[in-house]
Amino acid sequence: GDFSRQPDRHLLGAETPTEPPHVLIVESTYGVMEHEPRELRELRFTSAVHNIVKRGGRCLIPVFALGRSQELLLILDAYWRQHPELHGVPIYYASGIAKRCMRIYQTYINMMNDQVRDAHAAGRNPWEFSFVRNLPSSHQFDDAQPMVVMASPGMLQQGLSRELFETWCSDRRNGLVMPGYSVAGTLANHLLTEPKEIQTTSGDWVPVNLSITYISFSAHSDFAQTSEFVTSLRPRHVIHVHGGEDEMKRLQRALAKRYDPKEVEFLTPQNCQAVHLRFPGDKVARVIGSLAEVAPADGAEVSALLVLKENKYTLLAAADLHTATPLASTTIVQRPRFRYDRPILELLAAVGRIFAFEEGAEEE
Repeated sequence: GDFSRQPDRHLLGAETPTEPPHVLIVESTYGVMEHEPRELRELRFTSAVHNIVKRGGRCLIPVFALGRSQELLLILDAYWRQHPELHGVPIYYASGIAKRCMRIYQTYINMMNDQVRDAHAAGRNPWEFSFVRNLPSSHQFDDAQPMVVMASPGMLQQGLSRELFETWCSDRRNGLVMPGYSVAGTLANHLLTEPKEIQTTSGDWVPVNLSITYISFSAHSDFAQTSEFVTSLRPRHVIHVHGGEDEMKRLQRALAKRYDPKEVEFLTPQNCQAVHLRFPGDKVARVIGSLAEVAPADGAEVSALLVLKENKYTLLAAADLHTATPLASTTIVQRPRFRYDRPILELLAAVGRIFAFEEGAEEE
């Protein structure tokens, strides 16, 4: 259900399927919220990082191993290339998993956007950065100078990103730039409230003096992307997943206002809750006999018999019934008789309002 319709520095946006689905499963991560434009987002990101190292601080960027890390590396490497005054400031990439994930991007160049594919076609590896270097260990580098470190995990719960944050958070020159979504209950989410101090993993309390900047580079769809995606596909059923209950409900209500409930059904199931869907079955009939000799024009009326046998439908002309099937046609003639004492003309007038008389019938 996770997707993004917005292309970024290396990946294409989610494509629209050629065949509209009956069921669309979509995420609800951001509910009815909308992302800021990509250009503005990148400008805020590079400005925040630049301001931190310019004042002599160390910039920590907690990231996940796959997805946004590669985009941020491309942005930073391009920005450093355009600013010679930053060439002496190192950018460290500290994630063993992310380095292994980089092989996936190098292998599937054909799934990247035009910018990455064109660079590869010209003989330049877009994943060989000019200003980004790997950080083998937090104990093997000197952090006395301004620098930028991208480290995992993105939620700051443990690992190198948590270790560096606890070491740097007391210095006002330093800064934390959070580029992704943070789950409630994690340190990354707690820092959005700008606490005065936090408890370290060892149990000590340390002051939080560094600057904290949140810029969403999340690859999750926002309301504008989700609503546009649903409109382009027009599925019969939409199932919301991957989101908090409140966000899912808000997204469901906002989308449901735009469609007739008889046309599109929006569902927000709980975890492990079964979803039961009803689909109108398409009935297909095989056309045989003289009826199949000439294809009817679009919109033309067809007079035929529909035969059902063993759950299979057959369409044929009435004249072909006895030759194409073991069935036979029978003509039934009904002659009703009743006593009538009124004038015959009154009876004929009444019957004429219901049935058409054949020629000569009135004379008889």
